[in-house]
Amino acid sequence: MIQVENLTKYYGEYAAIENVSFAVEKGEILGFLGPNAAGKTTTMRILTGFLQPTSGKAAVAGFDVVSESLEARKRIGYLPENVPLYDDMTPRSYLQYAARLKGVESRQVNKRVEEVMEATRITDHAEVLISKLSKGYRQRVGLAQALIHNPDVLILDEPTVGLDPNQIVEIRQLIKGLGGDRTIILSTHILPEVEMLCGRIVIIHEGKVAAMDTPDNLALRLRRAQQIGVHVRGPEREVQAKLAALPGVLRVQVVRAGDSVVELLVDGEEKHDVREALASAIVSNGWGLRHMAEVGMSLEEIFRQLTSEEKGVAA
Repeated sequence: MIQVENLTKYYGEYAAIENVSFAVEKGEILGFLGPNAAGKTTTMRILTGFLQPTSGKAAVAGFDVVSESLEARKRIGYLPENVPLYDDMTPRSYLQYAARLKGVESRQVNKRVEEVMEATRITDHAEVLISKLSKGYRQRVGLAQALIHNPDVLILDEPTVGLDPNQIVEIRQLIKGLGGDRTIILSTHILPEVEMLCGRIVIIHEGKVAAMDTPDNLALRLRRAQQIGVHVRGPEREVQAKLAALPGVLRVQVVRAGDSVVELLVDGEEKHDVREALASAIVSNGWGLRHMAEVGMSLEEIFRQLTSEEKGVAA
């Protein structure tokens, strides 16, 4: 649905983005992450037709964003970080205006307005001046305008910024409900939001793609080992020695020991799942297996590692 190939944008001699490439499949919610000034906004502005790239290509629903800009933009709904609303209008009148501006057929305007107001849950505030709305409802109106022309693609830039916890939950639920029918690029600094909503992530750093994959796969590639937490009822030193000797096990650390139960952290080779071997060894030695679970890196750890070091693990 979205194809980006070697996208580059120079401002004078400064490269805001350089050779950025990624793809987003139909119905996918993709997290687009990066530190401030990493190139996220530049990329989104190119995709939405606000900027032209210096080189490279980007297409939305098969339409080139430069040579077929109008057709590409017809298929995009964009929610910028600062929502462009008119305070002296009501949500209904604003959405009617947005519908006409975006080419919705005259006879369909009122129907689409009702549909998007219901989808974003603003029907009860349809006749209230936008200037009187809370930040959360203003954000909903902004999302409604992005949906008004029924686009195939949604590009959302910091959609929950400045909202209170209840409003954040509501907007996230709305976004999650839109996935599947539409392709969504979600740019945000709120990493738990990405973990809740996105199947894959692209991390951009200093204008280049630093990584692109699922959070779980990125964690495995960065750590270069499988890490498993194990709680065993048995003798500490013997348990540690036996498990460390198993094929595929790189290291066994004792995290805590007491009350005849030892808690261990086991590192296994990247492409060697050692969980069955661990369980078999524990049971065959007559020890009690209390707990076993793979330990993943948090998205915050992944983000910090990729954006604070020179190396990357781009797919």
